[in-house]
Amino acid sequence: MRGLDEHRAAALALAAPLPPVLVPLLEAVGQVLAQDVTTDGPLPRWDNSAMDGYAVRAADVAAATPDGPVVLRVVGDVAAGSDDAPVVAPGTAVRIMTGAPVPPGADAVVPVELTSPRTGGQDAGDHAWATSGGDVEVRAAVTSGQHVRGTGEDAAAGEVVLRAGDLVGPAHVAAAASVGRATLVVHRRPRIAVVSTGDELVAPGTALRRGQIPDSNSWLLAAAVQAAGADALRLGPVRDDPGALRRLLHELDGGDHGTVDGIVTSGGVSAGAFDVVKAALADEPGVELVPVAVQPGKPQGLGRLPSGTPVWTLPGNPVSAFASFEMFVRPAVRRMLGAHPERPRVAAVADEGWRTPPGRAQLMPVRRVPAAGSGSASGSEPSTEPGPAVRVRRATARGSGSHLVARLAVAEGLAVIPADVDEVRAGDTLEVFWT
Repeated sequence: MRGLDEHRAAALALAAPLPPVLVPLLEAVGQVLAQDVTTDGPLPRWDNSAMDGYAVRAADVAAATPDGPVVLRVVGDVAAGSDDAPVVAPGTAVRIMTGAPVPPGADAVVPVELTSPRTGGQDAGDHAWATSGGDVEVRAAVTSGQHVRGTGEDAAAGEVVLRAGDLVGPAHVAAAASVGRATLVVHRRPRIAVVSTGDELVAPGTALRRGQIPDSNSWLLAAAVQAAGADALRLGPVRDDPGALRRLLHELDGGDHGTVDGIVTSGGVSAGAFDVVKAALADEPGVELVPVAVQPGKPQGLGRLPSGTPVWTLPGNPVSAFASFEMFVRPAVRRMLGAHPERPRVAAVADEGWRTPPGRAQLMPVRRVPAAGSGSASGSEPSTEPGPAVRVRRATARGSGSHLVARLAVAEGLAVIPADVDEVRAGDTLEVFWT
């Protein structure tokens, strides 16, 4: 049997970052930058006010106190977005709003809360203002540069603000917009076809006859594809007809269903008499069907179809399909996106013990155990705060049984137990990645 790490490497080798495309800002969310974003000028582009107040010369108000205010003549107003530039000469001030350009001659801003009008007063909101032509009393000194956002304080001209490889989120969109970008260059989002197989499968909601089960795998894997950041084309279930499946796979490979960047199948890869995927791909030289030393998910397959489309063939039992996707397919999808392929792995402490299959790595669905008295509930984000190690236990008492789909939603991660471990004991440290 092929080892777990060897098969993971083979699965990942089928993928490469997809070509860059130019997309509008909001379409870039969830995709990976393929090109750095730099500023074409300083940010801010000019000195601007950090407060509502008065633009002044700091030297004019150096002696101002609550009991000894300095009186200045107001010679103009500057609102945010205005290009007015009244000059602040000695003994004068300009009323200014947050974000407005600091006028010539001024080097500081006095917040309105530290002022009061002497003449030309006007009530506006919570504060009274001295308007243009009136006098304002300044009751506190400010230093040069105080309450002023300096030119280039955020970023200098030509500075990289976003880097290729960044996963675009809301803050990235804001940064791009702030430097005037309406579009971003990202790796194209992959389109992955999901094909479930089996005569026993029927669409959810269909009345079942004896021997039939709802098709959960195509929904599971399509959702997993989308959660990984790709677009899913869900097809199936396909009946146990090797010829029909072979034609569908060749159509997908040739583009008859629109271009796809990869194909994931579930079911029909084991040693059964009616294993349709195995029969359909038996003569494909670019595809290999191999047993992998892992539980669940021993029967696996991967390779390329004649036109080069990658294909990953997963077992049909739902827990096997879920674990196999996480270990073998998701990293490849993430690589196509240009993202780091691996989920972060963390150390966790086993809260209980269980036996593991001899000679095979085990992928055990696990859930976190809330710390005593913490009141934390399952489904919260894993803590990154210093403290006791996270404790985990099997998601269900039946462990990693490959058919336990109804309880799969309880799982919050997969513990990876090495093949040379034959028993997990309470208190053992496990390697877990959250799903």
